[in-house]
Amino acid sequence: MLLVGMLAIGVSIAHAARIKDIADVQGVRHNQLVGYGLVVGLNGTGDGNKTIFTVQSLVSMLEKMGITVNPNDIKVKNVAAVMVTADMPPFAKAGMQIDVSVSSIGDAKNLQGGTLLFTPLKAANGQIFAVAQGAVSTGGFAAQGAGASVQKNFPTVGRIPSGATIEREMQTVFNERDQLRISLRNPDFTTASRMSDAINQALLEPVAKMTDAATVDVRVPGKYLDNVSGFVTMIENIGVAPDTVSKVVVNERTGTVVIGENVRISTVAIAHGNLSISIKEDAKVSQPMPFSQGQTVVTPDTTLNVKEEKAPIFLMESNVTIGDIVRALNALGVTPRDLISIFQALQASGALQAKLEIM
Repeated sequence: MLLVGMLAIGVSIAHAARIKDIADVQGVRHNQLVGYGLVVGLNGTGDGNKTIFTVQSLVSMLEKMGITVNPNDIKVKNVAAVMVTADMPPFAKAGMQIDVSVSSIGDAKNLQGGTLLFTPLKAANGQIFAVAQGAVSTGGFAAQGAGASVQKNFPTVGRIPSGATIEREMQTVFNERDQLRISLRNPDFTTASRMSDAINQALLEPVAKMTDAATVDVRVPGKYLDNVSGFVTMIENIGVAPDTVSKVVVNERTGTVVIGENVRISTVAIAHGNLSISIKEDAKVSQPMPFSQGQTVVTPDTTLNVKEEKAPIFLMESNVTIGDIVRALNALGVTPRDLISIFQALQASGALQAKLEIM
């Protein structure tokens, strides 16, 4: 019986997505950390003197090191105030190192070549879980002369690989659970039902139950109570064929159109033509005849050209596949911009059997 269950898992993996790729185990997630720090060592590209909080932070740091200075006497441009962010992975242990992102919050022009000083990173509960420090890598540059400037990427944002060290661990009691909750990243009743059935079929006992479109509750069998991590390892490799809502996604800013596999169109006739209007303005000078005592005047000369393409009418039958839709639209010679208008018209007519999402 166990061999049959493992064969079922192997077959499902070959033809579907793994549970770990479409869902998450509740409680196993990243935690966001944030902190405020100073980047020093900049080549005159740091915050200006009008950025008050940078000066205050520098004065406060120096006072903690036993150096007393007057804020009015600080005139430096090699220091920048930054926000430091990081993602603490689940089950992170003390001593592990994670990457951090550094972003300027003042008027610094470039963080290239700077070094982040000791910066505590806090979680949402206000407790410190990591400490960041190290050289900032911007992945870009900026240079400026008297009459020209050049910039690549964003030099006011940088990254420090392995720049933070975990100092405190998140308290978890994962191996003491007797119930697991799996959350789908894209909620769908059909996918949740298939996941529940796949888990029960693989384990040969009814341990999984669909709660709603986004949740599947799984009871940990008795033989796995002392090895919940091993049970999750087996569960997350079970294959499930995910189901999605038919959708057409368009981005009008870039002209991108993405059509889902299950998109269908009712019987409809489509004709799409382009109307182009060009207006050309020229200024002509009209001069009077010699000794006529006339005036020289500028007269506008407008040329208006209207052109409308002749577009054939294409009949599209009902329940066609995405391949048929693409071939039909290619036959009309439409561009991605035209596709957006066509799908909007199809939705307005009720012929589009899918959700149209405009980004």
